[in-house]
Amino acid sequence: MNKRRPYVRPMEGWWRKNPYFIEYMVHEGTALFVAAYALVLLIGVVRLAQGEAAWKAWLTALQSPLSVFAHLILLLAIGYHSYTWFKIMPRTLPPLSLGGKRVPGGAITATGLIAVALASLALLALAWRIST
Repeated sequence: MNKRRPYVRPMEGWWRKNPYFIEYMVHEGTALFVAAYALVLLIGVVRLAQGEAAWKAWLTALQSPLSVFAHLILLLAIGYHSYTWFKIMPRTLPPLSLGGKRVPGGAITATGLIAVALASLALLALAWRIST
């Protein structure tokens, strides 16, 4: 009777052996920061629904030094997540052609980043106008 042990592929640290997978895992890890900020905004909506006092208390909590520091960390993580999202976009989209020529990947990434920057500036201008 032949007793062969089954092959068990080691899974520990597989992603650390290839720089592409390291970048991918960091990108996926920053999605947790996106979820955390979504939770912060959800709490704000709940506080808004609870009335003016709850809303003002939430706004006061956001102005604490710990909250400001947390928001800076969130901004960095979400900024990196956005950058890597647009960086992989040329690999995930079907080939794009413009005027019979294939659009280079760098142009797709740059266009996405410019669109985000413009939308962010427009939203910031709108928020500034509403607040004044």
